[in-house]
Amino acid sequence: MSDLEKLLVKKSQSGDVESFELLISSYDKRAYNIAYRIMGNEEDAKDMAQEALLRVFKSIKDFKGQSAFSTWLYRIVTNVCLDELRRRKNDKYVPLESTVQTDNGELHMELCSDKETPESAYERVEQRELITKAIRELNDEYKSVIVLRDIQGFSYDEISNMLDCSLGTVKSRINRARTMLRDKLKASMELSRQYRV
Repeated sequence: MSDLEKLLVKKSQSGDVESFELLISSYDKRAYNIAYRIMGNEEDAKDMAQEALLRVFKSIKDFKGQSAFSTWLYRIVTNVCLDELRRRKNDKYVPLESTVQTDNGELHMELCSDKETPESAYERVEQRELITKAIRELNDEYKSVIVLRDIQGFSYDEISNMLDCSLGTVKSRINRARTMLRDKLKASMELSRQYRV
């Protein structure tokens, strides 16, 4: 944590709302993006990000500085989203779009040729839909690690802190989630090929 961030945390812990707003201003876009990837739609993402930031504000006095402030904040965002998904007990999905907002600007998630044919464009869209469907079908614990690692790009240590589980558990869940995704995609693609023939 930078000295400025430490100062802002300390002032926020004393109830200084202005300092809190400055503190979270550099994290709110990524917090929303995490919520969007887990919840699957803009409205729920806004609600969950807002709920998470409210929880951060209410519990900032409990922040001990044992991890980076950002890790603590993103952990709360992730937990708020997962709690809501568990409460709803339904199949919210994680859409994969071509552009993702990050702290450093936009990240383009796909590459395509300038000479893309209609057939290859269709196949690309179909593949993205298959990936989206496969992620949607994962259990919440696997969905969250895939979103945090493979879409958001967090390190294993950061995910471990966010989800409050061991590094081994994170690695195991990511490995298991990737295996399940690969198997689902392989089966879906084989089925898709059968229908085309």
